[in-house]
Amino acid sequence: MARKRNQNTFEDLIDIVALFPWWVGLILAVASYFWLHYIAVAPVVVAQQGQMATVMTQSLYKGLATAGQYVLPLVCIIGALLSALGRWKRKQLIDGVNASSAVSALNEMTWQEFEMLVGEAFRRTGYTVSETGGGGADGGVDLVLVKGTEKFLVQCKQWRAYKVGVSTIRELYGVMAATGAVGGFVVTSGVFTQEAKSFAEGRNIDLIDGARLKMFIGKVQSPVAVPQLAPQRVSSKTAEQSCPKCGSEMIKRTAKHGSNAGKAFWGCSNFPQCREIVPIN
Repeated sequence: MARKRNQNTFEDLIDIVALFPWWVGLILAVASYFWLHYIAVAPVVVAQQGQMATVMTQSLYKGLATAGQYVLPLVCIIGALLSALGRWKRKQLIDGVNASSAVSALNEMTWQEFEMLVGEAFRRTGYTVSETGGGGADGGVDLVLVKGTEKFLVQCKQWRAYKVGVSTIRELYGVMAATGAVGGFVVTSGVFTQEAKSFAEGRNIDLIDGARLKMFIGKVQSPVAVPQLAPQRVSSKTAEQSCPKCGSEMIKRTAKHGSNAGKAFWGCSNFPQCREIVPIN
């Protein structure tokens, strides 16, 4: 995806505040006003011999606080409004896709909206979601998911007429290895080539095509619904289909450290709440 345009400091601050829930932005606006107002109205210490530099510094802080007591709260309020707008927009995208019975509904939105939709779907399953914007040194990763101590990477491909090929899967796998991510997702509104599917097998990469994404969106329409979705699910033909401890589905993982490094095992999808593992013989 395209890189974000260059932004100034105020736009960066607004984007940071917008990452938080809207009410956090309002709290920051109130707190920043009272903090800066306190500095702005504080008296300047009368200069004594040899203290001119101190007085000049206090005057500078006082001047910055005088302007900042209005500017910084305004930035926080704008960020809070953008946060609320983004939350509403994501809900509208989820509702819009569910209102349509056709997979083609995924192609009627912009690629930015498609990324927002995918991010919101993962957010409703319990992941913490960061939007990277794709492109640049991150290898085209559009979303970074965190659940517990595990990190997952997501590439979004809103391709209407083309199949997602193996090169995209290889690219994501390389970034996963470089960043220490335990798994990854490639999400498309279209389909995947057979070569791409073959490469993803056994590599903790889950390929989500348009039809499967449409079903996934339907399950997360309600914010309280938290279906499990994770790379390399255990199939119904696998002996270890569910966690023997809590009953959740098991995920095929590969040990990265210790004496078992490189060996595959089944891990509970409810990690870190459940740490049950089952060796693969």
